[in-house]
Amino acid sequence: MEKTLRLTIKEIVRSHLKKKIGKVFGQCLTAVGWVGGTLPELYEKDGMVELSMADVAGGGFAVGAALMNTRPIYVIRYQGFNWYNAPMILNYACKSMEIWKQPCPIFVRSIAMEGGIGPVAGSSHHSLYFRMPGIKIVSPMSPKEYIKIYQKFLSDKDVYYVSEHRGSYNNTSEFKNDIKEKKQLIIIAISITRFEAEKAKKNLEKQGYKIGIIHVVWIKPFKLKKNEINAIKKTKHGCILLDDDYVDGIANALGNKINLDTGKKVHTMGLKDKSAGFSKRTDNLPPNAKEIEKKIKKIISD
Repeated sequence: MEKTLRLTIKEIVRSHLKKKIGKVFGQCLTAVGWVGGTLPELYEKDGMVELSMADVAGGGFAVGAALMNTRPIYVIRYQGFNWYNAPMILNYACKSMEIWKQPCPIFVRSIAMEGGIGPVAGSSHHSLYFRMPGIKIVSPMSPKEYIKIYQKFLSDKDVYYVSEHRGSYNNTSEFKNDIKEKKQLIIIAISITRFEAEKAKKNLEKQGYKIGIIHVVWIKPFKLKKNEINAIKKTKHGCILLDDDYVDGIANALGNKINLDTGKKVHTMGLKDKSAGFSKRTDNLPPNAKEIEKKIKKIISD
């Protein structure tokens, strides 16, 4: 039986603690659910450190542990809480190597979800970290992607911001890019939008459209491969970039890079420019397959 992403993360964390590579810091780690089932049933004696609910202080504890020549995992249960957790990470850990030649590697597990959780906690907020130096931003949505990122972190000196999403935890499959042959348009998808992008692609192809797809794991540094650049150049309608964050952030920043590399127009889709509420009527959700299809059809028909 194939392993889910949830089980993969759980095994990585268990190994991290048992091998004493570093401690795990966060709030409500050992509470019911064990952070969506991604943590092993271990406690403080094993290195699972429960932090107080003082969100602003949490990042400081992780930074302190990293400065002691360990590699802590810092779990942020809702990505929106980065508005409180980020200052010490961005302004100390990420700058430590450059200014003081002192590595401060932290594996930040920042977990997104949407639906009924209000204007602060929900969705992805990786754009908060994007503009700062000294950090690498990744968004793995499959088991193999996560393993590769963790293994790379172990030999790196930088802070890793790992943009997770609870909607991906049951996933057992790996993603494949499709840029062979000439496409009308190519979808470039980040985070949880990758699943809906695949659905939209299949639906459009059934209707006769020729749609490609590129899955983004490494958000920063971001670099298109040569064959990806060539594939986008060959399209008639360029590409559309999807994200689980507000468009005026990573989506537009990467869109500009892609445009400079390819000379093609880059459309973007992400969260709507509004605050989320606590109900289905007031939610602010990432683009779904139908919305993506509608947008692509409009781009091609214009």
